[in-house]
Amino acid sequence: MMKLRVLSPQVIIDINNIKGLAYIKDGGKAVRIGALVRHADIEHSPIIKEKFPMMADAAPHIADMQVRNLGTFLGALAHADPAADWPASALALDAELVAQGTAKRVIKATKFFKGPFETALKPTEMLVEAILPVPRGEKVGQAYLKFERKAGDYAIVGVASLLTLNRENVIQKAAIALTAVNPFPFRATDAEELLVGQKPSKDLIEQAAKAAAAMADPSSDLRGSAEYKREMAKVFTRRSLNRALERAGVAV
Repeated sequence: MMKLRVLSPQVIIDINNIKGLAYIKDGGKAVRIGALVRHADIEHSPIIKEKFPMMADAAPHIADMQVRNLGTFLGALAHADPAADWPASALALDAELVAQGTAKRVIKATKFFKGPFETALKPTEMLVEAILPVPRGEKVGQAYLKFERKAGDYAIVGVASLLTLNRENVIQKAAIALTAVNPFPFRATDAEELLVGQKPSKDLIEQAAKAAAAMADPSSDLRGSAEYKREMAKVFTRRSLNRALERAGVAV
């Protein structure tokens, strides 16, 4: 934002030398990510690869190597670019975001994003930690798919999917989050409701993909028309759900 002369802050605070903020801690039921964890740290973390495959999917496609080595997971969430990758994962995983000001408070990811570059953070607060619940179930599948014009570009659409199923392959929980096709990232709740309690089928996945796309409100720009982006939201929701099912060991 500063490079593009969109922002000219009077004061910049560098937190890089504050110790104890660069951690990825596996607590069993949840994983905690500190404020100085870089995109590259997530990309190469064995904990993330095991617990959150959707984040392992997303990390290598964020910008370029220089940005991944310097930029942080929580910084990207706080920046709240409507076409960023990480917000979709935070939403789909029901993350809790810890804000620190004069006091500490926890904000649900579903309540955090308010608009383009706008969050629930107060001017006196910063994010210090993300708490990511580890999905539980007989069968669990996750995926993040991104459609971009070129490697490292902002998403035309990004879709994070999480499905948990029982032994009979009935979907117990569905979480679908989209980025870049709305003024802010969102959960496709209409699509999720269609899936829960059902056994996966090609027709069901197609219905869910259409429902997710119907909730999108993209704008036309250099990356495509609103109609085109809505169609890509449907296509990539379908693909993301299918990949999540594949990883859960469920054939459709």
